[in-house]
Formats: sequence, structure tokens, C-alpha cells
Amino acid sequence: MDQKARRFVWNLDWNLLRTFVVIVQERGITAASEKLLRKQPTISQALRRLEVHLGCTLIERSPGSFKITPAGERLYAECQTMFVSVASLHDLTQVHAADLTGNVSMAFASHVVSPFLDKVLEDFHKTYPLVSFTSTVLSSHEVIQRVSRRDDAVGFCLMHQRDPRLQYTTLYREYFGYFCGKPHPFYGRDDITLEDMRQAPYVSFLTDQMSDALWPVALLRQQAMLQGKVVGVSSHLEEVRRFIVAGCGFGPLPVHVVAEDVRKGTLWPLPPLENQPSVEVYMVTDPHARHDPAETQLLRMLFESIESTPIDQRTYRGA
Repeated sequence: MDQKARRFVWNLDWNLLRTFVVIVQERGITAASEKLLRKQPTISQALRRLEVHLGCTLIERSPGSFKITPAGERLYAECQTMFVSVASLHDLTQVHAADLTGNVSMAFASHVVSPFLDKVLEDFHKTYPLVSFTSTVLSSHEVIQRVSRRDDAVGFCLMHQRDPRLQYTTLYREYFGYFCGKPHPFYGRDDITLEDMRQAPYVSFLTDQMSDALWPVALLRQQAMLQGKVVGVSSHLEEVRRFIVAGCGFGPLPVHVVAEDVRKGTLWPLPPLENQPSVEVYMVTDPHARHDPAETQLLRMLFESIESTPIDQRTYRGA
């Protein structure tokens, strides 16, 4: 493209071409103004500007007469071809499932167990089979830190301390209950009360504090006046469960996560069996981060699924 042609392209108001096409299609200035919802003088002026820019007459106009010149016919034909090309831009810029590749890095708190999330990941993998995943299991505090540092595209965890730069979206709601293992003296007994549990050795999470993520569990412990010696703490569910199964003490666990342990007899549920404390698990994202196409598509699918699924369908009381 020579310099003159380049200047022509850059100086051309492409909206004038669209107006010209509508004038030709509607066979007149008045009809075109009604189609474009613009005043008639505005349409006439647009046509004149285009003719001046091109240096030729495109439409011969007189009262009761409308005739396209040969130059106008050639321009109209070229505009039709151009508009077909422009219309294809949308498809060209869309992400095609078969072509999307990349890796999505995610951070999880140890006790994130959600059939809802699993289904979203399943659907995403079916749609974008070439995308891979990397997941890291950490404490909720560390999950939030990694998302804040943009080490991971998304995190799933309890609310630790809200970072105002991040977005917290409720992924699901879970309920906590108290459990003990087979070696524990409470195991297998239906007559145990909260009063019996008050001085018994206790196992829990590091976040089992009134000012931290598991404050509903801490509130229950406070209300029930559970004052037994703390014999084990961890930020990982697997380790808290390990201490409880070993009989070191009783402690809180998500009811739906350990439902299979209860069925197998590995764990025994303790009071309260009703009105158990609930905790919300969040999807944490950085709305200001720049994501690659694979991350963008997964986040889009997650947000759309959360928005279209009522919270009661994302609430786990047990199994």
C-alpha cells in the first residue's frame, strides 16, 4: 500500500460507508434516515462527505429521481464484500474448544469438597479437553495470598481476612459436626451430651477462633462451654481427621466430607446432631488480574454456574 492509499484508509470515516449502503438498500435519503433513526439532513451530509472524500458522485439525486452512478455501483459491491468480512470477525475471535490450550493454576483449602465444583470442572474438561490443571492444597490464608500475588487464577477456601483487592463469591455452604474415632471412649454411644464433652480432649483447626474463618464452630464451642485440653491442631482437614480417627480427642469436621467415614464406622457423630454451625466456602479471584484464554473460560464457566444455581443447591448438610 503506497503512502497515498494509506492516508486514504486512515482518514476515511467507515461509518460513511455503512450509511451509503443503507441509502442504496432503501433507495433514498428519506427511507435511509428512517432506517438509521437519523435526521434526513444528517444522512444527506454523510453522503456528500463520502463523495468528497472519494472525489466522485455516487448517487445522482433530483426530485422524484434516485440513480446510482457506475462508481456508486462498484463501491456498493465492494462494501457488500467488506461487510461479509467484518461479520466474520466475531467468529474469528471466538475461542474454539478444540483449539484452546493452556494450564489453569488453582489453589484449594484442604477441606474443599463440592460436587457442584466437580461438575463444573467436568464440564470444562469435556468442552476444552486440551487444557490442563495445576492445583495446590494450602491453608485458607495461603490460598488468599497466592491469588493476591496472582500465582493462581482462582482459589477456593474459607474467608480468612478479606483482602479488598479480591473478589469473594460464595461457592457452597457446608455444616460442621463433632466426631470421634473408634479408640475414643465416646465412640458408639448414643447417650453422650454436650455436658459430657466439656472437659474432654479437643482437636480442631487453626482457624477455630472467634476472630477467624471458622468462627461459627468457635461460637458453638464457646456456647457449649467446651473447655477440654487442645491436643491437636492443623490447618489441613486430613490432619485434623487423623488426630480424631486416632482417638486423640473429638473435634469438628464438615459433615458431608466425612459422611462415608461415618457409614464405614471410622468416625462417630457427637452432639449437637441438629442446628450444627454452617460455614461458607468462597471462590476467590482477582478482578484486576489479566488472565489467559484458558483461565478466562474457566472463570466464566464458574461464575455463570454459580449465578444460575441457587445456594440451597450448593449447600451440603450431609450425605
